Amino acid sequence: MAKGHDFRHVLAAVELSKERLNDQPTAIVYRTIKGWQYGIEGRKSHGAGHKFCSPEYYRTLEPFEKRFDARFPRYDGKPEPVAVEKNFWDTLLAVRNVLEKNRELCDFFAGRLEEAKKRLDAAGRAKREGCPNLGAVYSAKIKSEAIPPECTYQAGAQVTLRGALGDTLNHLNKVSGGAFIGAAADLLDSTSISGLAKGFPEGLYNAVANPGARLIATGGICEDCMGAFMAGVSAYGTNVGAGSSYGAFIAALEHIAARLHGIGQQARHELTGVPYNPFFIVCGHAGLKTGEDGPTHADPQPLQLLQENFPPGIMITLTPWDPQELYPVTVEALKRRPAVIAPFVTRPNEQVPDRAKLRLPPATAAAKGVYALRKAVKSARKPYHGTLVLQGSGTTCTFISEVLPKMDEAGLNMNIYYVSSAELFSMLTPAEQERIFPARLAAEAMGITGFTLPTMYRWVISKEGRARTLHAFSKGRFLGSGQAHKVLEEAGLHGEGQWEAVKAYAKWTARRAK
Repeated sequence: MAKGHDFRHVLAAVELSKERLNDQPTAIVYRTIKGWQYGIEGRKSHGAGHKFCSPEYYRTLEPFEKRFDARFPRYDGKPEPVAVEKNFWDTLLAVRNVLEKNRELCDFFAGRLEEAKKRLDAAGRAKREGCPNLGAVYSAKIKSEAIPPECTYQAGAQVTLRGALGDTLNHLNKVSGGAFIGAAADLLDSTSISGLAKGFPEGLYNAVANPGARLIATGGICEDCMGAFMAGVSAYGTNVGAGSSYGAFIAALEHIAARLHGIGQQARHELTGVPYNPFFIVCGHAGLKTGEDGPTHADPQPLQLLQENFPPGIMITLTPWDPQELYPVTVEALKRRPAVIAPFVTRPNEQVPDRAKLRLPPATAAAKGVYALRKAVKSARKPYHGTLVLQGSGTTCTFISEVLPKMDEAGLNMNIYYVSSAELFSMLTPAEQERIFPARLAAEAMGITGFTLPTMYRWVISKEGRARTLHAFSKGRFLGSGQAHKVLEEAGLHGEGQWEAVKAYAKWTARRAK
């Protein structure tokens, strides 16, 4: 619309938009001038305005003064804090005085608000029949410790983390009658976010032609747009949006949407007391196992952008290593009602471990955020070899399959912990946190992660432990392109690299204990 400052044109455009020109949403584009009639227009109007009580500032007040025969206070002297506040207050009183003398203005605007309320009440809006029911997800029937059959995998099976997340969201989608809406940056199948729509009408959502579909197009490879859309969809509390892309891109590009959604949900909670309405930032193809796509895509840095980087309760990151962990950590995160949930899921198939055979706790233990894969045996006759903290699927799968058997063969007596969600762990009581992962262990631990070193700082607090910790940038450089195992090898995170580091740490710990 060419004349965005002409109310006649604005109203005409609004009336035209109501005629439902087609079955798609209608947008009105107003052509305006930023800073119109303020005295600073266009790009220069972005930022500071006129100087305090300058002649230019008073010129912007002249139309008001002439229209209502009023006069704003003029300031004279140095801008002392108290005097500045008094001038501001007197300026507000001048506006109030005009409104008191022109009661018809107050009556007009107040009347329009009353009319709008009456129209809204008369509309009698109600949720449509068959509307999704998110309450079913938050009910006591859905439990993180009770994994449904469709999200349970046989030991030895080849399953992707992204596929397990798709299965989890699909189960919750069916339970809730279609509350979950998925989108991706041209990677619906590649990131497996399309899995959440299984059993629902195929294709992309269209309010008229395909309203039952649970996948939606939000601009292709435009993660910031997708994040804003998903935050908006989720803010109403009827749906949960789940956008997916490479972790390398989506964590950074949806950071703004996550922050603004968090601010809005916090304000809503403070006003009404209701819990937050979450949306998902699915960091797909996460980490070094996407090595063939090179350092631009196989990025270890995104977790550092999100983990523990928001006020408590706003963001929950999920870093499971075993496909069996996806259901418990996702459900636990939803139950905690944060504003944003960010699962980190990898691209390759992983072999589902036989946890009982490996003497590991059940996958549901991951819902605590931190749990012990193994605990050292306390014995005066058995040497003690310290504490190891793991985070990240790529490195942990390698550890479980290649390093743990060697540790058992060598008789290493070590605590081994896994971090499945820093924020879920933080939501436990201090006493439970200490019970699960005592502070004394953090003081002696070393870490192994496919992410960056700072993501280990909470779990590995000694200078020695951090120096021994293996991470994606241990070699001081971005890694190259190649098959997953070769990229891990370049970082020193392959089986042999991990084993040598663990042996050296165990030897150092045992020697220090003597």
